[in-house]
Parts: sequence; structure tokens; C-alpha cells
Amino acid sequence: MASHSAHKRWLKVSALVIGFFGPALTLGTIPATNELARLGLDILTWPIDGFPTYGSEEIRFLSALTGGFLVGWGVTIWMLSSLVYDAAPEAVRRSVLYGALAWFFVDSFGSITSGHWPNALWNVLVLLMVVGPMWRPADPSSINREGIHL
Repeated sequence: MASHSAHKRWLKVSALVIGFFGPALTLGTIPATNELARLGLDILTWPIDGFPTYGSEEIRFLSALTGGFLVGWGVTIWMLSSLVYDAAPEAVRRSVLYGALAWFFVDSFGSITSGHWPNALWNVLVLLMVVGPMWRPADPSSINREGIHL
């Protein structure tokens, strides 16, 4: 069973994993800097074949929206780990876990129904990186052993 401090550290990992995708997608809105976002989307829609492109205004706009949401979600998790976790560790853990599961199921469903099922497989890897040891509550006795005072 993971400790209180391990969960708190993993929340920062989760924030970085989620937040990483935001700037990459936001840079996809600029033709001169969109190769990382275009290649990422190409990999997620396997096989790698140069499609989709970032040529349309619609895809660049959706990239901007998605990038902003991901940065905001990452910052939110980082702040929860810094400002709230010590006071309500189980509530924060469950909030992040349920949020990640909601993303996973909706994103995977949409990927499958839009004909891009390989992205649902990538989602499993991202889900595991985001949730890590937070599948289970922290060992309650670790709070006292680690000198954390609530």
C-alpha cells in the first residue's frame, strides 16, 4: 500500500503528465510549430501515414481548446497536491481518480466511435501514468509515521 507522501508526490507526476500535452497542442495552432502536435496525432491515429494534418482552421482551434483544458487540469491537480491533499487526502485522491476515469472512458469511447481505436489503447498507458499508486487509498498509518499533522 502506498504512503501518504507517495500519493502526494504522484499527484505532481499526474499533473506533469496531463499538463505536458497542453503546450504541445497549443503549439499546434501555429503552422511553424505544429509538427509535434501533428506527429502526436498521427501516432495516436495509427498507422503513421501523415494524416491527419494540421492544415484546417478547425483542427487548430480544437488544439487550442484542448491544450488550454489540459494545462488547466494539470495546474489544478498540482494545486490540489500542494494546498489540499494534507487536509483531505482521500477526497483529493478520489477526485483525481474519478476525473481520470471519466476522461478515459469518454475519450476512449469517442476515439473508437470516430474510427481511431488505437488511441483507446494509448489511453490505457496514459491512465496508468496519471493514476499510478492512487488506485488504492494511502496507508492511513503513514500519515503519523511521516510526521504529517492534519
